[in-house]
Amino acid sequence: MQSIGELLAAKERPAVVTTTPGATVFEAVTRMVENNIGAILVCEGDDIRGIMTERDYLRFITVQGKTARDTPVSELMTRKVVFVTPDAQLGEVAALMTECRIRHVPVMDQGQLCGIVSIGDVVKQISRNRKAQIRTLEEYIASPYPGPTAG
Repeated sequence: MQSIGELLAAKERPAVVTTTPGATVFEAVTRMVENNIGAILVCEGDDIRGIMTERDYLRFITVQGKTARDTPVSELMTRKVVFVTPDAQLGEVAALMTECRIRHVPVMDQGQLCGIVSIGDVVKQISRNRKAQIRTLEEYIASPYPGPTAG
């Protein structure tokens, strides 16, 4: 089974986009759009204070009726951030994300942020791994049987 660390190493965009708790929701959403991402980590220095996702923003505009240009990220970010370590296995992370009903999870190694993965990243990689396993089995089944060796 493949680890999240291996997935991160192969990911095209390993850099994590962040914002600060005092940034406006508008600024954070603009950064998300510019980077084509669905979540942004909210940090003060090296400390993760929360995460803001597309869902958080949708709830914000539909329920709270505030303006994105005047509201700080700290008012709508999710403060309890679920994270994993690089040695976590893909299946474990998929189960965790499903159980916690989250679509993005930061990867931390000894207190240092390594990256962030989405449920899409995890599911795509699991699918690729399964396809490779199937190809290997098909090749094995299709290979000629060498027969018993003379002894």
